[in-house]
Amino acid sequence: MKALRFGRAAAVISVAALALTACGSDNATNQAEPAGGATSAAAEVTGTLTGAGSSAQNAAMTAWQAGFQAMHSGANIQYSPDGSGAGRDAFLAQGVQFAGSDAYLDDEEYEASKEVCGPDGAINIPAYVSPIAVAFNLPGIDSLNLDAPTIASIFRGEISNWNDDAIAAQNEGVELPDTPITVVHRADESGTTENFTEYLAAAAPDVWTDEASGDWPAEVVAENAQGTNGVVSTTTATEGAITYTDASAVGDLGQALVKVGEEYVELSPEAASRAVEVATPVEGRPDADMSLDLERDTTESGAYPVVLVSYHIYCTTYEDQETVDLAKAFGSYAISEQGQEDAASSAGNAPISEALREQAQQAIDSIAVAS
Repeated sequence: MKALRFGRAAAVISVAALALTACGSDNATNQAEPAGGATSAAAEVTGTLTGAGSSAQNAAMTAWQAGFQAMHSGANIQYSPDGSGAGRDAFLAQGVQFAGSDAYLDDEEYEASKEVCGPDGAINIPAYVSPIAVAFNLPGIDSLNLDAPTIASIFRGEISNWNDDAIAAQNEGVELPDTPITVVHRADESGTTENFTEYLAAAAPDVWTDEASGDWPAEVVAENAQGTNGVVSTTTATEGAITYTDASAVGDLGQALVKVGEEYVELSPEAASRAVEVATPVEGRPDADMSLDLERDTTESGAYPVVLVSYHIYCTTYEDQETVDLAKAFGSYAISEQGQEDAASSAGNAPISEALREQAQQAIDSIAVAS
């Protein structure tokens, strides 16, 4: 089944529509929307849909599982938050039927997906938008101003103490402790790591000379932990520690305000949406694919550029109708207004815009049984 061209440039997210307060009642597909917002799939589906991947999505996924299964008592969504890289690997190995990933399939992975999903391969559907927090454990300090070169120098180990002049110069009046900095990074391949290092490489290229990657650079020696919960737990337990993590998982840790242009921008869904607004569609992919490239070195006022757009990755074709129906029903629910509200209540992410939802719905509608 050949997908229609959906005008992917229109998928760029609008500022107002992404804000947490922007969840309205309009139906992007102009159809009557059943409970839960699954507009394109059968009213009732049965069976089990298996997925794995992004741990950043875990809180949202838990809400999606509960909401979807409440709508469809005969259906079950199983998801293992093993990390984005592990999820993509499992998907390409046919171990799961969809993946959650904080990075879209790269060119090599997309080519490999054609062996699993048919000649059009897999599609990346934005389902979860969230800032990445630069989070630290300094008792009595809830926030710090940091520019990109300083963040990069800290994570490279070149700034090793919290009262370093580079930090103090941006935080006049803050009593910084003479405490060593412990950098904590993801041990597993991670889309959060890829998004974070992409920011460092673009916004501080003179300091962060490594290419963006889902794997932490081997030559940058630091503490490591498995998954989102692992890095947050380690940082919480270690005075002076700093890490990067999905904003939904920060808890009581302090957070950095990131310098953009001439201002320091606080992490928020609205600020994340400003950064995503200037994203551009990735070229050379299937017509239905919705991968986005973010402008990490933006000077846009109010934008928070350390942000991830997390995807659900589905095959364009599956071998049987039951899997197609499950994928379309769950995919439709996750991107629906109700699904996005359910996720935001659990994870604090920014609901996707009406324009993006309409694009995503058309892409999900194109999923078919292999001929």
